[in-house]
Amino acid sequence: MSDAAIVLVVLAAGTFALKSAGPLVLGERKLPTRIQTMVDLLPAALLASLAIVSTVGDGERVSIDARLVGLAVAGLALWRRAPFVVVIIAAATATALVRAL
Repeated sequence: MSDAAIVLVVLAAGTFALKSAGPLVLGERKLPTRIQTMVDLLPAALLASLAIVSTVGDGERVSIDARLVGLAVAGLALWRRAPFVVVIIAAATATALVRAL
């Protein structure tokens, strides 16, 4: 087996173990309300941080350019509850306009 296949199998097994640990440890018990609220918000926070890092990160330094304007426009459109297609078009248009300047 190649090194890449071994890494993939190990990562898949680790992911399965972590995902099954919660139900095995908690059983039928419910999480406290405050912790459940935090757990429910974690995916959104992780996605937002990934979007920010991939937008302003450029290897080892911070790069502020047209992508940041597109991200801001997308965030504003999402905040205004625009349809997803409108969000994508608005962000792409804003980024293109800033790059054209």
